[in-house]
Amino acid sequence: MSQTETVEEQPQLRRVMGPGLLLLFIVGDILGTGVYALTGDVAAEVGGAAWVPFLVAFLIATVTAFSYLELVTKYPQAAGAALYAHKAFGIQFVTFLVAFVVMCSGITSASTASRFFAANLDTVLDDAFQWSLGKVGIVVVALLFMALIAMVNLRGVGESVKLNVVLTIIEITGLLLVIFVGLWAFTGGGGDVDFSRVVAFETAQDKNVFLAVTTATSLAFFAMVGFEDSVNMAEETKDPVKIFPKVLLSGLAIAGVVYVVVAIVAVALVPVGVLEASDTPLVEVVKAGAPGLPIETILPYISMFAVSNTALINMLMASRLIYGMSRQHVLPPVLGTVHPRRLTPWVAILFTTLIAFGLIFYVTAFANSSAISILGGTTSLLLLAVFAMVNVAVLVLRRDVQASGGHFKTPTALPIVGFVASLYLVLPFSGRPTQQYILALILVAIGVVLFFITMLINRQLGIRDAGIKDPHLGKPPD
Repeated sequence: MSQTETVEEQPQLRRVMGPGLLLLFIVGDILGTGVYALTGDVAAEVGGAAWVPFLVAFLIATVTAFSYLELVTKYPQAAGAALYAHKAFGIQFVTFLVAFVVMCSGITSASTASRFFAANLDTVLDDAFQWSLGKVGIVVVALLFMALIAMVNLRGVGESVKLNVVLTIIEITGLLLVIFVGLWAFTGGGGDVDFSRVVAFETAQDKNVFLAVTTATSLAFFAMVGFEDSVNMAEETKDPVKIFPKVLLSGLAIAGVVYVVVAIVAVALVPVGVLEASDTPLVEVVKAGAPGLPIETILPYISMFAVSNTALINMLMASRLIYGMSRQHVLPPVLGTVHPRRLTPWVAILFTTLIAFGLIFYVTAFANSSAISILGGTTSLLLLAVFAMVNVAVLVLRRDVQASGGHFKTPTALPIVGFVASLYLVLPFSGRPTQQYILALILVAIGVVLFFITMLINRQLGIRDAGIKDPHLGKPPD
C-alpha cells in the first residue's frame, strides 16, 4: 500500500461549525490577550491617540482578510497560509517555513497566555488570601492549564468550540463593562474625563508622528491577528465557501469597533503614563471611571477567562495546521493521525502541547517587564511576513483555473495594498525594537533545522513526493 493511500484512509474531520460558532471563534480569537494587555503599550508609543494604531491595524487586517477569503473559498482545506504558499510557489522549503512560522506564532501566543493566566491567578490569590504561588507554582499552574487546554482539544472540536462560546461571551462581557463604565463616566457618572487626551500625540523625542504610529501599529497588529486562524478550521466548517466571507468580515468589524472604543475610553479616563506602567490597564480604566464599584475586582477574573480563550483557539489552530501539512506530505504522516472515535488530530495536539510546555519554561525564565510587548510584537512581525506572502499568493493562484468555481474573488488592488502595507510593517523602517527581530531570527533558525530533520524522517519512511500538488489531497468529504 502506498503512503498516499495510507493518508487517504485516515478518517476525515467532523464538520460541526456553522455561522454562529465560526463568528464566535473569530471574535473570541481576536478579542483576547491583545486588548486586555497591550492598550497601555500602544498608548506609550503615540500618547492619547492610541485608537489610531488600532484603526490602522484593523484596516490592514481587513485588506489581507479579503485575500484569505478568496483562497479559503477556493481551497477549503486545513493548513491555511502554508497550503496557499505550497500551491502558489511549489517550493517545499518555503511551504515548511510558512507552516512553522504560523504554528510558532500560535503556540507562542498560547504559551504566553497560559503564563499570564498563572501570574494573574497568583495576583488574585495574593490579594484575597495573602498567599503567593511563587515562581515554581506559577510554572506548574501554567503547565496544568496548558494540559487542560490539550484535553479539551483532544475531546473534540465540538467541545472546544462550545467552550470557546462560553469564554468568548465572558471576555466580551468584560470589554462591554469597560465601555459601559466609559459611557457612564462620559455622561457625568463619575471619574475625571479628559477628552483632549484622545487627540493628543505624545511621541518619543527621536520619533515623528508617522514613525510613532507605524511603531504602535506594528504592536497593535498583534491585537488584530486571529482571523487567519479560522481558515485552518475549513475542513470542520459547514459549507465554508458560502459561510466564510460574511462571517470573517463581520468578525473583523466587531473586533475593530470594540478596540477603537476601548482605546478611546481608556485614554479619556486614565493618563497615558498610568496605562503604560500597569500590567492590567483595563482595571485602571474601571477604577478611574467607576471608583468604588466591584467591577475592578471582577475584571481580573474576566481577564483570566479571556487569555484562556486565546490559548484554546491558538492551540486549536496550531494542531489543525500540523494536521493539514501532514496531509500535504510536508510533515511526517504520523502527525496527521486522526483519533478513530473522537475524530481529532490527536498526535498533532500532543506534539504542539509539548512545544508549548517548552515555551512556558522559556517565557518564565526570561520574562521581564516588556515580555508581553516583545512576544506580541514578534508574533505580529512573523504573521505580517506571512500576510505579505498571502497577498502575493492570491494573485499567483489566479492562474489556477482548475480550482472549484463559485469562490469569493477580491478586487486586484486590495492584495497589492495589503502586500505593501504588510511588508512595510515587517521592515526596520517601521520602528520595531531590535529584540523582536532577534527573537524572530531565532525561531526561523529553529525552523530551518526542523526542516532538514523532517526531510530525513520522510526519507526513512519512504516518502519521496513530499509537497505534492494533488488538489484532492486532504479534500474534505462531500
